[in-house]
Amino acid sequence: MHIEPGVVDGAKLVLSYATAAGAAGLAAKMAWDTISKDGFLSFGLRAALSTVAVFIFFEVFFKYPVGVSEVHLILGATLYLVFGAGPAAIGFALGLLAQGVLFAPADLPQYAMNVTTLVVPLWAVSLLAKRIIPTGTAYVDLRYRDVLALSAMYQGGVVAWVAFWAFYGQGFGAENLSAVGTFGVAYMTVIILEPVLDLLILAGAKALGSVGKGNPWLYDRLHHAA
Repeated sequence: MHIEPGVVDGAKLVLSYATAAGAAGLAAKMAWDTISKDGFLSFGLRAALSTVAVFIFFEVFFKYPVGVSEVHLILGATLYLVFGAGPAAIGFALGLLAQGVLFAPADLPQYAMNVTTLVVPLWAVSLLAKRIIPTGTAYVDLRYRDVLALSAMYQGGVVAWVAFWAFYGQGFGAENLSAVGTFGVAYMTVIILEPVLDLLILAGAKALGSVGKGNPWLYDRLHHAA
């Protein structure tokens, strides 16, 4: 989902700084909620693991440019379910920054846009989870349709933000419309694949049983009902 260099440039980049500030505020709120509930140690461990995971997703997993951006297996819903919203948000911000600084400096001017594109849909996922997942259900017991809903919310949010940046930066010409449409179609593969991977990861977490319960490096809701 990295916005390609040149899609938004010049004075138009100012808007990305404003949206990134809003995303930072959401990330801070989600992080503080986690710290207040679970303590700083658990939050720090989960944020560190999430950062490493994001770095691997973006630098090691498959990626290919399509239209105005790149198609990645981001696993945003997975990070939320395993580590919680706050640690996942910090993981996205730091993992993306590390990947840009170390391996893709050309992406750094788009950092504010990319952070917005990753963090705001994560916040939406956290709201949706509160609405559709009963308080008596641990995340390891989620049904496919619930995981699909969370994944579709996250990936749909990513596609919507990418489209917004593309139209904001390049307008609504036929070529740009085609590029955005091509990206959206390509991302359908991620929307289909991610829920399956989510369920496999949740099944692995469930198989851990008592080993996973109570560990500070996992979201408590993963194994316990709210």
